Amino acid sequence: MNRYRCGESLRQQMAANLARFTRRNRKATTKKRAAVALTVVETAHGPDVYGLPRHDHWDPSAALVLTRRAAGLRNHAGQWALPGGRMEDGERPEEAARRELAEEVGLPLAPERVMGCLDDYTTRSGFTITPVVIWGGTGVALTPNPSEVASVHRIPIAELMRADAPILEDIPESLHPVLLMPVGHSWIAAPTAAMLYQFREVVIMGNATRVAHFEQPYFAWQ
Repeated sequence: MNRYRCGESLRQQMAANLARFTRRNRKATTKKRAAVALTVVETAHGPDVYGLPRHDHWDPSAALVLTRRAAGLRNHAGQWALPGGRMEDGERPEEAARRELAEEVGLPLAPERVMGCLDDYTTRSGFTITPVVIWGGTGVALTPNPSEVASVHRIPIAELMRADAPILEDIPESLHPVLLMPVGHSWIAAPTAAMLYQFREVVIMGNATRVAHFEQPYFAWQ
């Protein structure tokens, strides 16, 4: 049996773990607030990532939606990201995450698909990001918006559970280690990696793990 099959058993497990979790929020001005979507869907034909398989068949195991940012973007072009962005005036994190999910990867979802939120994470550039956990479910299509997204990927939840994850690296610029999450033969850096790690720990495993103290790599400080 697939332990991480995208189905009702996993959704109930996630809901129970989120219900037990007490999230930590940070104060920030509206102009410096953002939200990202941690959206669970089927792996389908695979993530199209070096070191991870593509499938001829439809894979029903659960995955998270990640993107590569478009090359023409002013900030963090080409980097791994979760669908998300700056919150608009009067907007809640859950609303912003759903809006960005629809805008970036063509996946509009109803408010009741929101399952909860993880801890706020403040970046070196001064943004406070709220990660919003959303149940996308089965049979969904993803269409990248080329003005914002170079490619869209379904990263299997099983990949987040690797024994070598997370990777912690010391850097001379900070007292705190940089957190990386290995994916295939590559890796994803914080802040995205920190949110993926907390998703693994809290939503899947039921642990009360905190990640706000983990550092970003120096190239992401701008």
